[in-house]
Amino acid sequence: MLKYSLLGNDLYAWAIALAIALAVSALLYLARRVLVRRLSVFAATTTTYLDDLAVKVLSATHPLFILLMGMYAGSHWLLLSDKGTTLLARLAIAALLLQVARWGDVGVHGWLQHYRTRRSALDVASTTSTAALGFVARTAIWAIVILMILDNFGVNITTLVASLGIGGIAVALALQNVLGDLFSSLSIVLDKPFEVGDFISVDGIAGTVEYVGLKTTRIRGLGGEQVVFSNSDLLGSRIHNFKRMQTRRIVFGIGVTYELDRRQLGAIPGILREAVQAQPQARFDRAHFKSYGASSIDFETVYIMQTSDYAAYMDVQQAINLALFERFAEEGIDFAYPTQTLYLARARAGAAQEG
Repeated sequence: MLKYSLLGNDLYAWAIALAIALAVSALLYLARRVLVRRLSVFAATTTTYLDDLAVKVLSATHPLFILLMGMYAGSHWLLLSDKGTTLLARLAIAALLLQVARWGDVGVHGWLQHYRTRRSALDVASTTSTAALGFVARTAIWAIVILMILDNFGVNITTLVASLGIGGIAVALALQNVLGDLFSSLSIVLDKPFEVGDFISVDGIAGTVEYVGLKTTRIRGLGGEQVVFSNSDLLGSRIHNFKRMQTRRIVFGIGVTYELDRRQLGAIPGILREAVQAQPQARFDRAHFKSYGASSIDFETVYIMQTSDYAAYMDVQQAINLALFERFAEEGIDFAYPTQTLYLARARAGAAQEG
């Protein structure tokens, strides 16, 4: 019975090869289970995500890959032809490359899912854009692995890569606007010039960012309308992000009448200072007699709001205006308003003659 030969090897050799294959497969399977279990216990004691990701990647080791590696190890006991040995080696490399691709696919998917979960409360648009980024990354991984497998089996991939390159250039030229918006979307997600919920101004259009998609960004304007920008046009413009303001520099002016005396004019900067310093959220900077206007004497005041909240700024400015109204009334200082004085030279000359 043992003299029976199959592919140049007797049953004894086949039995040993099978035993080696089963033993190697069992050891690899056991090693995977032990590593996954110990990493899981370690990951539960840490706050980083890398160890959790390592658990997911190792858990993605396919049992068929383990079995194929065991069979390849057992095949070394057999006497095979050169073609058979080369074919088995190529199959083993192909299986390894496919498993590497699976590890990379699971790693990219797990990392992006963790990123979206962490950012979902702050940046809703990250779900859409990172999904596109994940698709591109995973497609690239599988494409590279497939090309490596074809090259492993002796296929000349130079012509294939050149053809794909020419086809890719043609597609890129046809879809350059779409691809430009796509990469702009990824740039917005990664660089974060603004996020959903930020109040921004672009080319004189102000509003709150509602959505950042693969091609467009949508802003809710002050009038309630929705304004849609292409992502590439948006990044090509100057963006003012008011939500990221930490303070506000406020400049306001007032005008008083020319009928005031020197003492009243000299008291106005101090009154302005007192009105601003009375507000806890405002830091006084300066107050000056600025210029002589057409119908008023103009003063300019500057202060810094310690918060970026627009409503808080308006409350403070209102309190300052009311305080100035009261103090000016106490000091007999009148606010200026547009006036014109006409001097009639002929009328004055006639009056002089009558006199």
